[in-house]
Amino acid sequence: MSFERFVVAASDFSDLTGFPVGLELAEALTAAAHELHGTTTPDATLTTAVRLAVHLLPGAEHAGVFEIERGDTLRTVAWSDDVVREAGHPDPPYWERLWTSPVVRMADSGGPDGDRPGLRSVLSMRLRADKRRMTVLTAYAREPHAFDERTARLGRLFTTHVSLALNSATVREQLTEAMHTRDLIGQATGILMERLDIDAAAAFESLVRASQRENVKLRDLARRIVGSSDN
Repeated sequence: MSFERFVVAASDFSDLTGFPVGLELAEALTAAAHELHGTTTPDATLTTAVRLAVHLLPGAEHAGVFEIERGDTLRTVAWSDDVVREAGHPDPPYWERLWTSPVVRMADSGGPDGDRPGLRSVLSMRLRADKRRMTVLTAYAREPHAFDERTARLGRLFTTHVSLALNSATVREQLTEAMHTRDLIGQATGILMERLDIDAAAAFESLVRASQRENVKLRDLARRIVGSSDN
């Protein structure tokens, strides 16, 4: 699957010096990038991202990552705590804006008696997207108006690092899966050569025909054959 990556120019953040993040901004982002790129799977990258967002973004108390499909289907894929998992989410028009804008803010979600009691400020930042689906990092705060324009711009810079690390981890995972699939198909081909007394080309062709006939993915059929041989 091909995703668009969102990268912003460093010049967009030239006035963020002295931002209260506990460390100098450059040092904090470098440390965050180092930790993000040390993750080995997309799930680990996103789990790390929500934890870092709470520490890095001023005012953020909770964070989550959501996958949003056109048609308003939303799925929570990472969260800093159960508050994010159990909270209601902004209405669909809020998320719809993220298809055209990399950052969307909600100054006040409706007050303590609204749909999201305790999560009144919302800051959402797009990580990656294709025509059907996008991945969004969202920070929350209990107080209204917790996220200003400078926080949103810092969030964009942070999510650039998250996006790069996420794409890197995704590619590594896909390569690992491809290597595993190749080995699996090779084992299944070898088993068919022995069972049917045929050469490698004929065994592979037999595997492909069976996959098409049964409408089963080649790797799943190969896994079945290897599994039956082990039993």
